[in-house]
Amino acid sequence: MMHAMKCPICDSELAQKKRDGVEMEVCPSCQGMWLTRQELPQLEDEVFDFGDDEKGSLMLGSDSTTRKCPQCGKLMRSFQYRLYDLDLDFCEEQHGYWLDAEEDKRILELMKKEEKNLGRKVLAEDRFAAHLQYLRSGSFMDRLRDLATAAMDPRPKPDL
Repeated sequence: MMHAMKCPICDSELAQKKRDGVEMEVCPSCQGMWLTRQELPQLEDEVFDFGDDEKGSLMLGSDSTTRKCPQCGKLMRSFQYRLYDLDLDFCEEQHGYWLDAEEDKRILELMKKEEKNLGRKVLAEDRFAAHLQYLRSGSFMDRLRDLATAAMDPRPKPDL
């Protein structure tokens, strides 16, 4: 039998709830959220469509914290979420992530911004590739050669 999970902040019993299209455990008192290892990527995917490889590193390093994992009771560690100014907690036993109240909204906001920036990057790369293709095309090179030939021609140019 699985024991009831407790909030690492206020020790209230967590209740299952659907938020942002994802089933998660939520504290009815402080509104903090417990997401499993699978639920955090699901949350991000609600607004980010470019795949996990384009999200960047989830964490680089971590710090100790006094909060305990709702699942196993061991001390969690905190990390800076994808190098943004957002600290989340995680269980080293890989049970999941703790988000304080409204941090799910912040993650969605950051992922929307990331997707928009990535979309702009992809569009710029596509435009640049098309421009390079034009520059390499025969018609452009022919025009360039004609201009260079005309510019190097020593005969006087007629006034246009």
